Amino acid sequence: MKTSSVIINACIGLGLLTSNAFAQSGKPVFVGKIGVQAYTFRSSMPRATIAVLDTIKSMGITELEGQEPKGLPPEEFRKLCNERGITIPSIGAGYDDIVRSPGDIVKQAKILGAKYVMVAWIPHGKEFTLDDAKKAVKDFNTVGQILAEAGLTFCYHNHGYEFGPYEDGTLFDYIAKNTNPKYVSFEIDLLWSFHGGQDPVKLIEKYPTRIKLMHLKDIRKGVANDLTGGTDTKNDVVLGTGQIDIPAVLKAARKAGVRHYFIEDESPSYATQIPLTIEYIKGLKY
Repeated sequence: MKTSSVIINACIGLGLLTSNAFAQSGKPVFVGKIGVQAYTFRSSMPRATIAVLDTIKSMGITELEGQEPKGLPPEEFRKLCNERGITIPSIGAGYDDIVRSPGDIVKQAKILGAKYVMVAWIPHGKEFTLDDAKKAVKDFNTVGQILAEAGLTFCYHNHGYEFGPYEDGTLFDYIAKNTNPKYVSFEIDLLWSFHGGQDPVKLIEKYPTRIKLMHLKDIRKGVANDLTGGTDTKNDVVLGTGQIDIPAVLKAARKAGVRHYFIEDESPSYATQIPLTIEYIKGLKY
C-alpha cells in the first residue's frame, strides 16, 4: 500500500518527519522481509481476522509473528495467512505455558510453520532480581533443549527490566552468559532495550550470534528510561521520529545476521503509524 502524501506532509508539518526522510539516495539499509507482530492488532485480530490479514497484505507485509486468535484452529489460521502470501516464522508463548507444556507449544509451532518460539516476559515481583534470572536460566535451558530437539529455536524477548545492574554488567548479561547458546537465543525489542537504559546497537554488537529476531519499535522523544518494563502505549511512535538511531540499529542487525524483523506498534495510532514506519524503513539509504 502506497503511503498517502497527505499523511506524510502532515507528519512533516508536525515535525514528526523531515522533508527528506523519503528522498534519500544510495543503497538501501534494509533489504530483508518486513514482518509485523500480531500483538499490534490485539483488539481487532480476534474480531475481524480476515480483514486484518487483508490489511497486512495490502501494506506489503509478508511475515507475521504470533499465533492464531482464540477460537480459531491453528490449521485454519495458517491457511488464511498462506492464501495471502503471509508466513509465520515465529510464535509467542507464555512463560508458564512453555515450562509446563513445551510439547503443546512445539505442536502449535509446527502446525503454524514457525521455526522460532519466543517468550516475552519472565514472571517477577515489583523488581526483577537475581533469583528471577537464575530461575529463568534454568527453565530456558531446559525448554530450549526440548525445542531444539524438535527443530525449533527458543528466543527470549527482552522487556527492559532485565537491564538492572549485576556485577560488571546487567541481569540480562547474566542470563546470556548462563544460558546455553545451542538452546537459547534472543529477540531484541528496540523500544524496551532503550527504555531499560541500553544502546540497542551496542547490545546487538555484544551478542551478534545470539540475537535472531527483532521488534522494530521507537520511543517518543522526552520519555525517560527506567526498569519497569512498561510505558504508555502512546509512547510507541513512527520509526525514525523517536529517540532510537534506527539506521545504526539496522546496519548492526544486518551485520549480525538477524533473521526476522517484526514491526510492533502498541499505540492507538498504529493504523496510521505502520505505513509511515514501512515507508521510512524502505527509504533508508547508505
